[in-house]
Amino acid sequence: MANAVSENVKNWRGKLEEALQRKNAFTDLLEKIEQKTGVKRTYVVIGLGIFLALYLMIGYGAQFLCNFLGFLYPAYASVKAIESERKDDDTQWLMYWVVYSVFSLVEFFADIFLFWIPFYWLLKCIFLIWCMAPAAWNGSDMIYFRLIRPFVLRHQKRVDKALDEVKDVIHEAKDAAEDTAQEVANDVIRKRLAEATKND
Repeated sequence: MANAVSENVKNWRGKLEEALQRKNAFTDLLEKIEQKTGVKRTYVVIGLGIFLALYLMIGYGAQFLCNFLGFLYPAYASVKAIESERKDDDTQWLMYWVVYSVFSLVEFFADIFLFWIPFYWLLKCIFLIWCMAPAAWNGSDMIYFRLIRPFVLRHQKRVDKALDEVKDVIHEAKDAAEDTAQEVANDVIRKRLAEATKND
């Protein structure tokens, strides 16, 4: 068991070091930090991760930071996905946003209970990172296909029917409002014409 854990840690460290050697703006910044401090970029990233985890546990504004992290990168990746020619990345990020929306809705109603969970913002941040992770065990895929999709497909006809009824009510209200506005405008015009003819 200990050998398996050690092997997994080596695998993750190897993947992390490989990812940190790719050329992009973040790794360029890490390279400058590495040159100035003499600390390997892997240790800088691990240190930042530990600092972030501690801050999410006890820091002021942990809620904002957690929601910012759960929104910023996915929003950027979604824009890139929209602009790319591939369809699979669009689907991946759409699933993330559906899961994020459902989670936010549940969180809104369960807020009074979540207050009592220790290190909630750290746990939520880990959950969101799991949902956006570019891996086969991605959380968005699992939650969407196992929970959300079956629920929506089971209730889709009823939801569509209710949405159509709401659309009809909105159109009727819009038509009634336009008719009323037109009548009021006509009354105002008639009154002004009547006043103008009296003055002449």
